[in-house]
Amino acid sequence: MAKNTMMRAVQYNTYGGGAAALKHVELQVPSPKQDEVLLKMEATSINPFDLRIQKGIVWPFLPRKFPHIPGIDAAGEVFEVGSGVKNFKAGDKVVAVLFNICGGGLAEFAVAKENLTVSRPPEVTAFQGAALPIAGLAAHECLLRTPGFNYEKTGQQLNLLITAASGGVGQYAVQLAKLGNAHVTATCGARNLDLVKSLGADEVIDYKTPDGAALKSPSGRKYDAVIHCATGFPWSTFKPNLSTNGKVFDITPTPSVFMTNALQKLTFSKKQLVPLLMTPKKEKLDFLLNFVKEGKIKAVVDSIHPLSKAEEAWAKSIDGHATGKIIVEP
Repeated sequence: MAKNTMMRAVQYNTYGGGAAALKHVELQVPSPKQDEVLLKMEATSINPFDLRIQKGIVWPFLPRKFPHIPGIDAAGEVFEVGSGVKNFKAGDKVVAVLFNICGGGLAEFAVAKENLTVSRPPEVTAFQGAALPIAGLAAHECLLRTPGFNYEKTGQQLNLLITAASGGVGQYAVQLAKLGNAHVTATCGARNLDLVKSLGADEVIDYKTPDGAALKSPSGRKYDAVIHCATGFPWSTFKPNLSTNGKVFDITPTPSVFMTNALQKLTFSKKQLVPLLMTPKKEKLDFLLNFVKEGKIKAVVDSIHPLSKAEEAWAKSIDGHATGKIIVEP
């Protein structure tokens, strides 16, 4: 590739600023280094984690440097491979998690590590692929950490609560839980009750009703685990609704969540608020992508935006009321 090949990208230069801080630029297309692949981007999606990076919540780990191109989820076509790459060649369709110094998915090209890249079957569209990585892996990780849960539907049925079930992580959590041995109670807004039922939830509660605010199961069940995708609920709301060893997995933990968890460990509490800290793994992404291929799970897409209007997608994510995933395509 010629060194002067340019690409369109969106970046920000400092922490904070929201959608207004995003800048449209032209940059040189990055070159893949050892064990990396250069992707011609087809789609990316915006996650709450992207917003947390911009706010400086994960400083000093991310971003590695400024200016920063956001976007962790990627679906695209391999354009060039670096030295040492064994499993991909130019033209391969893939899904990847982008965690590297070159930046992310809000660009026409992006570099991905081979060990965080998986082949995308022809049955999986770019939009379905781009929606999956961070949201799907977060939901899957919560279920894997739930004692007794399995996808073979063996053993005792577990009672699960999924909050904000119409959001990016929530939609996958409902579908994945119902592939396993779980009864699912879910919360969402009134306009999404039918959608969440269609994803497989056994009970769906409008979060603005008294039972929704109290997180009470309509059938009186106590939850063995909660996949908490919403914000604003104190531990005191969860505790009376949990079974003896119930766990609450908070996918966007604040400092107070870590403090509560530490105190619970010190006091040997059986009921625990657990901050979700996830390291993406290629094998787990491939596992979930196979579910998409087989039609067992799907992405609910809220909206699709061109790269030229990435700030609109960013603002919609900040608003926090998207139904499913927000997609950006170059």
